Amino acid sequence: MEESLQKLDAFFNPKTVAVIGATKKPGKAGCVIFENLATNKKEGVYTGELYPVNPSEESLLGFKCFKTLSEVPADQVDLIVIIVPSKAVAGVMEEAVAKKVKAAVIITAGFKEVGNKELEDQVIAIAQKGGIRILGPNCLGIFYRKSGIDTLFLPEMKTLSTGQKFIATPRPLSGSIAMITQSGAFGSAALDYLTGRGMGVSKFVSFGNKSDVSESDILNYLIQDDETTVILVYLEDVKNGRDFIDIAKKVTLKKPVVVIKSGRSSAGALAAASHTGAIAGSDKVYDAAFEQCGVIRARSMDEFFDYGKALALQPPATGKNMGVLTDAGGPGVMTVDELETQGLTADRFEKETDEKFDQLKKEGKILEIAATHNPVDLTGSVVDDQFIISADIMFNDSNTHGIILLGLHHMPGLQEKYIAGTVAVASKYDKPIVAVDIGETDLAIYTRSHFDRLGVPSFGSPEAAARAMRALVWYGEYLKKNGALETYIANFKKTVTTKP
Repeated sequence: MEESLQKLDAFFNPKTVAVIGATKKPGKAGCVIFENLATNKKEGVYTGELYPVNPSEESLLGFKCFKTLSEVPADQVDLIVIIVPSKAVAGVMEEAVAKKVKAAVIITAGFKEVGNKELEDQVIAIAQKGGIRILGPNCLGIFYRKSGIDTLFLPEMKTLSTGQKFIATPRPLSGSIAMITQSGAFGSAALDYLTGRGMGVSKFVSFGNKSDVSESDILNYLIQDDETTVILVYLEDVKNGRDFIDIAKKVTLKKPVVVIKSGRSSAGALAAASHTGAIAGSDKVYDAAFEQCGVIRARSMDEFFDYGKALALQPPATGKNMGVLTDAGGPGVMTVDELETQGLTADRFEKETDEKFDQLKKEGKILEIAATHNPVDLTGSVVDDQFIISADIMFNDSNTHGIILLGLHHMPGLQEKYIAGTVAVASKYDKPIVAVDIGETDLAIYTRSHFDRLGVPSFGSPEAAARAMRALVWYGEYLKKNGALETYIANFKKTVTTKP
């Protein structure tokens, strides 16, 4: 690994960590962060050395406390986490240079985002003198479950005044989605959402003011990360447009990148400037840049996460014509409407496919009254096997590039057998499938989560499914245009088959 990437790797896999500003005071960021790391160290998840630094403490959670970074006994410290007042950060960085620190996460706020650019520039100048990479300031930093690095100062559990305890900022399980964000608050909300939807995270990065390490640096790191297959990015601005485009072009040929870019309106741009010191730019310029380098832009949080989910679980589509398979006529029509809105089609099947469905009717395997020309409506009298055999026929249709399956659980003859059955059928093809079940009661939630666990992204509405399929089509078109589609699908299938 080249030196620049080695220093970035120190954020995720450090052998030594020092927490500057660690404290035992409840509710303080330094308390939460050090407790995160100390717990992971005691449980054997983090296997390196851990040093709390606080001149007012003798020990913290059984770890000897040091008055300054200079007193830490390690010859070299890979990573420091800084949680001291902004005016003290420059002094800490001077010590870090002498200690040959590789990387620093500056949690502390009070820099460029509040107009204190001079202080931020001073800190960066010191870091550059020692070749130290900085994440932040004004950030949450890193969460990487596998190595035990957790610099999120937001507690996982919160106790209300009533005495009830709730999960507040969950730490998701390991997965294949990397989340990088300019906003710590959006990042914590994303962790909550991803955990609630059962979507695992490979690496989480919050870079705040991005005074040094930027979205381009992290993208360049993640292109070589075997644990990451999809990258979700929240941005308020892009630090260096040319670098971003050059790096994103390389990344998107191997891994899809989904961006939600805020500050689109003039008022939003002003808000971004006061939040992380972001510099406003023309939204049309961002649109053009993202399209040029293969980045998929989401316009809402729902799109952002739905795109990520679909791209993480299913291969890209090789065309834009979709088959719709349902047991409910109305939602099937709604799906076709939304497909057209998204620039996709639901054209009739080939003659051979129609003949196969006609034969099923003659054999009594599906009802005579079933509509089978696309959308395929198996009616409210559907049973599990009808979904399975219909999906197989539709996947075999050469003009069908993917399937949206609406198996509404309300139908009396439908059990859960069709879920595993249709997933098994889909696994034989290089075409994507997404599922829909409408409702928010127990069986709807169970049905969707069952599909998700088996690798088929599921959604609560036809519109969400159609939008997710649009992302798979768009990414397929981009890869095909750049001669990378077949290679990507081959690698995707290998990755999926080796997932636990």
